[in-house]
Amino acid sequence: MRIRTKGSDMNSNERRPTIEAVAARAGVGRGTVSRVINGSPKVSARAREAVEAAIQELGYVPNRAARSLVTSRTDAIALVIPEPESRLLAEPYFADIIRGVSAELSANAGAVDLQLLLILVRTEEERKRLTNFLTARRVDGVLLAAVHDRDPLPDLMEKLDMPTVLGGRRSDRERLSHVQPDNAGGAEAATTHLLERGRRHIATITGPREMEASRSRLRGYQRALAAYGTAVDDASPLVAEADFTEEGGRAAMAELLARQPGLDAVFAASDVMAAGALAALRAAGRRVPEDVAVVGFDDSMIARHTTPPLSSVRQPIEEMGREMVRLLLDEIEERGRSHRRVVLATELVARESS
Repeated sequence: MRIRTKGSDMNSNERRPTIEAVAARAGVGRGTVSRVINGSPKVSARAREAVEAAIQELGYVPNRAARSLVTSRTDAIALVIPEPESRLLAEPYFADIIRGVSAELSANAGAVDLQLLLILVRTEEERKRLTNFLTARRVDGVLLAAVHDRDPLPDLMEKLDMPTVLGGRRSDRERLSHVQPDNAGGAEAATTHLLERGRRHIATITGPREMEASRSRLRGYQRALAAYGTAVDDASPLVAEADFTEEGGRAAMAELLARQPGLDAVFAASDVMAAGALAALRAAGRRVPEDVAVVGFDDSMIARHTTPPLSSVRQPIEEMGREMVRLLLDEIEERGRSHRRVVLATELVARESS
C-alpha cells in the first residue's frame, strides 16, 4: 500500500536551497554566488562574506558535478603514504601528519569543502592503481607524507604536472615543494647535549639511508662530534642502520654493543627506534642513563612513556601537515607558481634518559 501525504509529490530538488535563493539572501547576483563557489578571486571580501554566510544559513550544497565541468576541479586532494601498514600503525609521526592536514583543511573550508583522500601505497600493484587514479585527474593535488630516494611517485607528479607537496625531500636538489624539520640541526643539538654531559663514546642508530631525513640526521650527529674533535664516518662501528621500527632499534642497539661495548651514549633517529634501544640496553644489563645515555628524535607520545622518560628532539609534525596543506592550496589556486621549500625549527627536550 502506498500512503500519500501532503507535499509527497514535491520534487526533491525543489526542497533544496538553490543558488538563486543564496543570491537573494546575500543581496548579490547569481554570478557573484557562482564566482564565490568556484573560488574566483574576482569577488570583494564583503560580497564573499555575505555569500558564505547565506550558504551557511540556508544549508546550500553546491552541485559538485556541475562545478567540476566549469572549473575542471574535483574538490579533493590525496594524502599518499607510501609505507607498509605496520609502520603506519606503529609510528606516531603519521598520525600527527594526518591530524595537521585535516585541521588545516577544516580551517580553510569555505563555500566548497575539499575532500581528503588517504591513500596507502604498500605494493607495486597499489602503486599502479594510484598512477591510474592520478592520471585520470581524480584529485586536484597530492600530499606525499614520506619520501624515499627511489620512489617513482614524485617523478610521476612532475610528469603529470600535478600540484604536489612533499613531507621531506629526496635530496638538497629537490624540485618539488616540500616541508621538513631541521633534521641536521636537531641531530646536532641532541649529540651536543650528550657531549656536554661528558659522554665521549656516542653511537647513533640511523633510519634507512635511502631517506634524506636519515642522512641529514646522521650529518648532524657527525657535525657535533667533529666540533669536539672526533671524526666519525658513515662506516664507523659507532653507526648502525635500522628501519624506524622498535624491533629495528633493538637489533641495531644489540649490534652496537657487540661492536663497541664501551659506548656510553646513543642518539637514535626516531623515538620508536630509541624505545627499541632502551629494551636492548635493559636486556644487556646496562643502566640508563648511568651507563648509557639515550636521546631520540620526534618527541612523540612514546618519549613520555618509556622507562626512563626519553630525551628527544621535538619536531613540529602537526605544523608540518598544516604547512603542507597551505603550500598545496596555493599551488592549486595559482598554477605555475614557483615551488617552495619550508624548514621548521626543532627543539631538544631533555628528560631522564640523558
